Amino acid sequence: MSGNTERADLLQTLDKHRGFLRYTVRDLTDEQAARRTTASALSLAGLIKHVSGVEARWMRFAVGGATAMEAEQVDWEGQFRMAEDETLTGLLAAYERVAADTDELVATLPDLDAAHPLPQAPWFEPGASWSVRRVLLHVIAETAQHAGHADIIRESLDGAKTMG
Repeated sequence: MSGNTERADLLQTLDKHRGFLRYTVRDLTDEQAARRTTASALSLAGLIKHVSGVEARWMRFAVGGATAMEAEQVDWEGQFRMAEDETLTGLLAAYERVAADTDELVATLPDLDAAHPLPQAPWFEPGASWSVRRVLLHVIAETAQHAGHADIIRESLDGAKTMG
């Protein structure tokens, strides 16, 4: 598989799952998007905000490793909630910017095999490194998983279904 075909396949798959996630918030008000509809603390707006932040952090890792990834502080609880000064429209626009930046980065990085040691965290194997390719696969998996969560939250909100 050529590098360009592989990159196109990875980005097309990521974009498909981004689209599923974005589709779950169609026609919602800010109040609806911020509402918790299940036993989980997750909301649709919170998932958009979280996935956007996760994708941006992993792309910083892809370029500059753990130091770049950890350069911005993460509000671990707030990343899952729409703050009072945020809107669904604003969160979606931020997600679109992150997606465009990711797409540009993946198209221009010289080597998907370039790897960096992972940050130290209990959920990572000590001393492990991830390639850019592995990072992209992780972002795809994370986006797909949260799109599924969003589908359940939306169905609980008003009966609308995304994937079925």
